[in-house]
Amino acid sequence: MDFRVKLAKQALEAFVENHVILSQNTANSALLDEKAGCFVTIYKNKRLRGCIGTIFPTQENLALEIIRNAIAAGTEDPRFMIVQNEELDDLVYSVDVLKAPEKISSIEQLDIKKYGVIVRGTYGRTGLLLPNIDGVNSIEEQVAIAREKAGLRESDFYTLERFEVIRYK
Repeated sequence: MDFRVKLAKQALEAFVENHVILSQNTANSALLDEKAGCFVTIYKNKRLRGCIGTIFPTQENLALEIIRNAIAAGTEDPRFMIVQNEELDDLVYSVDVLKAPEKISSIEQLDIKKYGVIVRGTYGRTGLLLPNIDGVNSIEEQVAIAREKAGLRESDFYTLERFEVIRYK
């Protein structure tokens, strides 16, 4: 297990079991020198159990970003109930570290395996979908899901951005 994934697992377990937020001192020192947005995704029985992240860094370093997003993925994803203590042994984690997004002018510049997509509409409405997601089989589907996450209809004005991730399991 990659050390980033191990940190995400430890962070959620410490929070669920003891209501403690891990210190960055528990992290690999390489994470203390890096700043990046990241997503923590949790699976149970090969099904999504939670996913929360940040496009841009919001914390002092990547260690704190992972800790914060791991806890949020297990406790704040509105699609799921809060992770319970008895579930912890059944959870599998991944951490996606995001590279900077870039504006694109058309969906032809996307590749569902390589790029995630950000849809930005009016009034700050934003939807994001990570790359290489099981069940997402076309660029059009990827954009439609991100647009729905932003609460935008197909006829609404929106711009597109793409980004790459480094996925750790």
